[in-house]
Amino acid sequence: MTRQDGRAFDELRPIKMTTDFVKFAEGSCLIQCGDTMVLCCASVEDRVPPHVPEGTGWVTAEYSMLPRANRERSRRDVSKLKLSPRSAEIQRLVGRSLRAAVDMTKLGEHTITIDCDVLQGDGGTRTASVTGGFVALALACRKLLAEGKIAADPIQHYITGVSAGIVEDTALLDLQYSEDSRAQVDLNCVMNELGEIVELQGTGEGRSFTLAEQQELVRLCAKGNRELLDLQRSILKR
Repeated sequence: MTRQDGRAFDELRPIKMTTDFVKFAEGSCLIQCGDTMVLCCASVEDRVPPHVPEGTGWVTAEYSMLPRANRERSRRDVSKLKLSPRSAEIQRLVGRSLRAAVDMTKLGEHTITIDCDVLQGDGGTRTASVTGGFVALALACRKLLAEGKIAADPIQHYITGVSAGIVEDTALLDLQYSEDSRAQVDLNCVMNELGEIVELQGTGEGRSFTLAEQQELVRLCAKGNRELLDLQRSILKR
C-alpha cells in the first residue's frame, strides 16, 4: 500500500526534540513526531512516596491531552480528580517505562515526575511521551548531579518507544492517525539501548494476528527505536 505521507513502510515520521523548552522544570523536552507534539517536563521533589524503601528514589509520570489536541475538543482529563481511563493507562505505561531507565539507589530520596502533555495528537502520543520523557528525565538527573544532590548519574539505560501496526494487511512503522484509526492491528513497543523490550502492547483492533506478524511488527519497532536512540544520544551527547 502507498502511505498518505509517502513514507516507506519502515520509515519514521520526521522527529524533532527541543530541550529546555520551558524555563522552570528541572528537565524539559518538546518532542514532535510528524504532527504529534508532546511537551515532557521533569520535576524533582526531595521526598519519596511511603512505599519506596529508605535511601532510594522514585520516578513516575502523568499524561494528559489538551482539549484541542485532537480534531474535536475533548473534555479536560481531570474531572473531580479522576483521570480518564485512557490517560490513566497511558501514564502507567510511561511511568513503568521510565523507571526502567533509572538506578533508584543512585537517585537517592528524590522523586522525579514526568508530566507529558499532548499539545497535538496525530497518533503515537504514548510512545512519543516515553521517548521525550526520557530526555527530560536524563536532563533532570544531570541537573541533580551538577548541583551535588546526588553522587552519581542514576541513568542506567536509554529508553525509547515507537508504534507499528497492520493496515490493509501491511505492516507499517510509526502510524499516524489516518493509519492508526483504521489499523487492523496496533502494537506499541518500548526498548532500551540494548534492544531489550521494556514494554510490549499488541492489540487486534480489526482482526487477530499471528505470532509471525507480531514478530514482524517488533522488528519494525526495533528499527525505529534504534533511530530514536541515535537521536537521543546526539541531543544528550552521552
